Amino acid sequence: MVQRVNYRRRLSYNTKSNRVRISKTPGGNLRYLHVKKPAKGPRCGDCGSSLAGLPALRPREYSRLSKTQKNVTRAYGGSRCGSCVRTRIVRAFLIEEQKIVKKVMKAQAKK
Repeated sequence: MVQRVNYRRRLSYNTKSNRVRISKTPGGNLRYLHVKKPAKGPRCGDCGSSLAGLPALRPREYSRLSKTQKNVTRAYGGSRCGSCVRTRIVRAFLIEEQKIVKKVMKAQAKK
């Protein structure tokens, strides 16, 4: 006959936050082990892809990390992925170039 096992916490329903797996103790008893939710990890705010170089942890666990472990040493590091940062920089550069071209065309039109 199979040994019965009970939840070890007060929540008695099979919900997402109450996932368990059965483990055998050294004494030979079966016991539920509560499993933590898998972490999704930080994502880029623009494109939604996962950010490289950052650990995938549950939100509360980020408070235990130092600042250098939560970001990448780059502009927008830890918030945007590298390709999105590149497109932002190129876009800003092209807009500034366009302003200069407009100013030059206006000066030539006055002559």
